[in-house]
Amino acid sequence: MPNEFIYTPPLEPFLEIIHNDDAIIVVNKPSGLLSVPGRDPRHNDSIISRVRREAPDAQAVHRLDMATSGIMVVAKNSKISGILGKQFQNRSTSKIYYAWVYGEPESPEGVIKLPLITDFSNRPYQIVDFNNGREAITQYTVVFTAPDKSRSLVRLHPLTGRSHQLRVHMKEIGHPILGDHLYASPEIREMVPNLQLHAWSLTFYHPVSNQRMTFRHDPPFTVPIRLF
Repeated sequence: MPNEFIYTPPLEPFLEIIHNDDAIIVVNKPSGLLSVPGRDPRHNDSIISRVRREAPDAQAVHRLDMATSGIMVVAKNSKISGILGKQFQNRSTSKIYYAWVYGEPESPEGVIKLPLITDFSNRPYQIVDFNNGREAITQYTVVFTAPDKSRSLVRLHPLTGRSHQLRVHMKEIGHPILGDHLYASPEIREMVPNLQLHAWSLTFYHPVSNQRMTFRHDPPFTVPIRLF
C-alpha cells in the first residue's frame, strides 16, 4: 500500500456474523476493512484476524477489496479452505453484487468480456490486456436509473474472479462505480463517501454436508427498489 495510506478500519460492528458452524463462518464485511492482514503490522486488522479470535485456525477462501462491502465465507481450518477453494476455482460458486455507477448504460443489460492483468508498474491497478490478460467476464443488468440520469443501480454477476474485475469492467464501458478512488475521476469519487459496491449474495456448497447454501445481505448504501 502507498506510504501515505492511513488505515482506519471500522470497529462497529466488530464482526457481523451471518452464519456459524463447525466448518465455516459467513460474515458481512464492511467497507474499509481488509479481507486478510496486510504485510505491514499496522494493517493486521482484517476479517481473518477478527474471525481468528473465535476460530484460531481460520483461513481465507476468497477476498473482497478493502473498499467493497458484503458477504464473505471463511473456512475454520486449512482442510475446509481447500474444499471451498476448489469451488471458487471451478466456478461452482455464484456471486451477485450491486453497485451504483455513473450515468446510464446504453444497454439495460449485457456481458462484458475484457481480459485483465496487473499493471506491474502501477500496482494495485488492473488493466485490460488482450494479449496477456486473464479471461474476465461480467454480466450486468441495470435495475434503476435516477430521474436525472446521473447514476444507475446495476446488478453484477461476475463469472470469473479477477482482482478489481467489476471496478475495471464498469469503468471500461464508461460507467465507473461511484466512490471508486482507483478507477473513477475525482468528480465521480466525490459523489459519495465510500465505494458503492456490495457483495449482496454468495452461493456455494457446504464443505461437509455438500448442501447448496445461499447467503445475502443488503448493501449499506441506499437502494430505491427491492433487490432480487
